[in-house]
Amino acid sequence: MAELGGKMFQAIAFARSRNRWANAARQADKTDLSELRVQRQRARQLRRHLDELIHVAESRLALPMIGSTAFRRPHGSDWGWRPELWRGPLPTPGLASVQSKSMLGSEVTLFHDCDRSELTLRQLRNRREQDLAPFGLRMDVFRFDGSFLSLVVDLPPDAVAGLKRRHLIRMNTIVEMEKPLEIFARLNIRHGPNTEQIVRELPLHEEDIMVEFDLAYSNMNEKRVEKAWIDLIFEGPEMNQVVLRDLTFSRRPRAEL
Repeated sequence: MAELGGKMFQAIAFARSRNRWANAARQADKTDLSELRVQRQRARQLRRHLDELIHVAESRLALPMIGSTAFRRPHGSDWGWRPELWRGPLPTPGLASVQSKSMLGSEVTLFHDCDRSELTLRQLRNRREQDLAPFGLRMDVFRFDGSFLSLVVDLPPDAVAGLKRRHLIRMNTIVEMEKPLEIFARLNIRHGPNTEQIVRELPLHEEDIMVEFDLAYSNMNEKRVEKAWIDLIFEGPEMNQVVLRDLTFSRRPRAEL
């Protein structure tokens, strides 16, 4: 109740101030010059604060909302997900000289076999108008003496709940890079003692990159599915900067033939 009363008081005070300045503007051509000088000085001071508020507000309100899970999903999807790194701020936003098996957040792990790591990972705030994800991931690779580099994203339990061979799993991402390289996405599904793997190359010539994994062509045992994860494999990453502006997943049952 007190909060409601405070808001009402603020609204009344704002209306009175707005009306006072509106009246001063209407009467400006008739106002005494000494009074007009005072009004001009006050108006300039007020405008400076208003311009600053508008500038900051427009900048902040234009950013994707933290925690957003909004993204375009195929019709008929029964599951969709954006990992936490692209969804909200992490307690530790970056890592330098990243060692293999280091995690950024609780869902993303970096793997490599470099003798000496010259890699960095950093979460960054997306600020582009077209971005739906609040955050992105930047990976800087300097000298690279290893034979492989991959980011592993653990999919949540919901991803495999009720998973069938008639499902299609889609991955969408937005990638920026300093120079061309190849990126492959490998879906791994553990079912009992076995792990099913499906590999797709990302079409990096497209702005909004999409790959689909059709489980109809797998040997997955539907009754024994335990876990799933995605490997993003980077080929020839040396002296490059890669930014993953967004990363989302969805699944849908394929149309019956």
